[in-house]
Order: sequence, then structure tokens, then C-alpha cells
Amino acid sequence: MKISTTCLPLLGIAVLTASSLAVESEPAMRDAATHDQLSHQLRVANNQNPLVKFTPAEGPDPSTAGQTGDLIGGSDFLSFGGRATIVPKHAILNIPAGLADRIKLQPGSNVQTWAEFYASNRGWITTVEVSRVQAEGNQALAEELTKRIGKSSSVVVATYQGGPISVLPLKVPAQAVPAGAANAQKTATTQKP
Repeated sequence: MKISTTCLPLLGIAVLTASSLAVESEPAMRDAATHDQLSHQLRVANNQNPLVKFTPAEGPDPSTAGQTGDLIGGSDFLSFGGRATIVPKHAILNIPAGLADRIKLQPGSNVQTWAEFYASNRGWITTVEVSRVQAEGNQALAEELTKRIGKSSSVVVATYQGGPISVLPLKVPAQAVPAGAANAQKTATTQKP
């Protein structure tokens, strides 16, 4: 059998590459840690307290700031037909006189989620989708919307992404607000009778 002269160098390169790969793929050998070494490392780690580096926080706890602590006190109830749901205060934008008796928790009512209650009471509840900026009181509701809310014969609830949300009064100073926008904001935040 005759081997060509071009195959011989290629065969040599292949053998050298295979032997170098075999050497590199072998794991490096090292001694295993003894029980004494492991227990010493554990003792050292347990004696080092990572919390020593931190200083205690000063001032009030931000997680509890602004909380009323009373879910029922910060909420309104909508009740009808033996069913009720809870919504945040100031989420109800309009309460017609004929429906004012439905804005309280009636004894013996079965409490439901907002979605369940709204689905079965769409006849007398209307929702108005507001933006987060409007709910925070940083932007007024549109004048057309506030007129529509004032003329509504349904209970109007402000929602954000489908769920009820409080709409805070407008934060802009009174002198900077045009007269029409101030009247519209008052109409949108009708209080309970």
C-alpha cells in the first residue's frame, strides 16, 4: 500500500492534535479537603458577622409610612342583592341620590372580589379608566369626562387596569388651575351624601 506524500503530514498533525486534546481534557488532581480543614473553614465563616458592616437605619420605617392600618376605614363598600365588594376611598366618583343606599356594607352580605361584583352589577355601576398620574392627583381628568361623570345616573368608580383605584384631589395650586378645570375636579370628586 502506497501512502501519498501529502497525506503523511496531515496524519502527523491529526495525531499531535489528538494527543494534546487528551492531555488537556484530563482533570487536574488535587488533594481532598480533610474534615479538620472543613470544620475550621466553617468556624471562621460562622464567626464573621456580615451585619457588623451595616449601620442601623435612621428615621421612620418607610414600609409603614402612610399606612392607616385600618382596611375598612380606608375603604368604601358597594352592596346589592346580598352581595358586597370593597373599593378604596375616593374611588367612587359619583353617587346618584337614588343609589346612595348601596354605598355601605349591608349586614349578611357575601363579600366578593371587584371583578365578580362588577360583572353581576353592570346595570348600575359605570367605570372610568384613569391613568396613574390622574389617580395621584398630578393631572386633572378631562373636562368632557368630568361632565359625563356629573350627569351619570350610575355609580361611577375610577379604575386603573381594570381594578378600582383612589383618585386624589388635584395637587396643582389653586391659583395656577384654570376656573373650568377646578370646577371639573370638584364635580369628579363628589362626596357621599
